[in-house]
Amino acid sequence: MRRFNSSRGHVPDWTIEIDDPRRDDVRALLERHLAFAHEVTPPEDVHALDLDGLLQPSITFFSLREGGSLLGVGALKDLGGGETEIKSMHTAQEARGRGVGRAILDHLLGVAAARGARRVSLETGAMDAFAPARALYAAAGFVPCGPFGEYGDSPNSAYMTLELRR
Repeated sequence: MRRFNSSRGHVPDWTIEIDDPRRDDVRALLERHLAFAHEVTPPEDVHALDLDGLLQPSITFFSLREGGSLLGVGALKDLGGGETEIKSMHTAQEARGRGVGRAILDHLLGVAAARGARRVSLETGAMDAFAPARALYAAAGFVPCGPFGEYGDSPNSAYMTLELRR
């Protein structure tokens, strides 16, 4: 569990920890995440994980909460061989613009590094609706790459990767 100290006044009192995607509030946020993906992405290119996908042994699922209220989620998928994938990053609509996505991303990168990952990759949409996500990842040092893992080439997907320093 990671706590953000609010003693400086401007830092929110957030907690990021491993969570159960079956919790009611988490399921509701994940349903909004999937609905968004299906709304703006052709069905064959929706790679967002559903509840069963998030319960796979290779997935570690995290939530960010403030005073118990869910503000965002994200997950890591172990691809083996020092490769990790970021999955299911989503910030609640009412929490956007507060740095929730960046806090979750930084946490996921820290966990991946602590687990010995050498590379973290992700797939997100190539459409305009995903521009904020791509900007977030680029600001964290991710660079475009080709398809990885089980992904195929698609004009609707943007693939990005980050080499972790040892």
